[in-house]
Amino acid sequence: MLDELFSAMQQRYRSGDMPWNQSTLPPEIIAVAERIAPGRMLDLGCGTGRVTCFFAQHGWMCDGVDFVPEALELARQRATEQGVAARVHWHQASIPELDFLQPAYDLAIDIGCLHAQPVELMPAYVAQLQRLLRPGATFLLFGRLFGPSETGPRGLRTADVERFFQPAFSIEALTVGSTTHADATWQSGWWSLRRR
Repeated sequence: MLDELFSAMQQRYRSGDMPWNQSTLPPEIIAVAERIAPGRMLDLGCGTGRVTCFFAQHGWMCDGVDFVPEALELARQRATEQGVAARVHWHQASIPELDFLQPAYDLAIDIGCLHAQPVELMPAYVAQLQRLLRPGATFLLFGRLFGPSETGPRGLRTADVERFFQPAFSIEALTVGSTTHADATWQSGWWSLRRR
């Protein structure tokens, strides 16, 4: 499944079909930057680096991780253009395989990465976050939200997030809304979690 996901994502970056690469940042991201003092930040599935570079501009030392080399090339260009290349390190890797990163991070963000992973990888994903985030750190998670009987290639279930993240993380908030990309609209969720 990860090989298929890699091929599909690589093709989208090569063709420029990146509806998630908006010029404006989600208000949830801006609110976190305003609320938390700068420290170390980890962007999981960083894509073209817009969130990573935003935090770097606000004084954070950042690590961006993505498994698509074309995404990381765009991210490097963005960091250079925005004058934050010295504050960001980019890593090509699959999200559950982050043993090369060293703790401790004050903040981790995932906008649409975990929701594309097979549910079988969630324990490894959570274990890496638990290892990398300091106690009290914030984890902000965004993804497509599945209904009780909905299925598909991308999506998260609230029950799975609760089951895999607790008790290492406390779920402080879940905000449910809708997201539109191109001609598709789907239910989405923003989770705010705290490392215990």
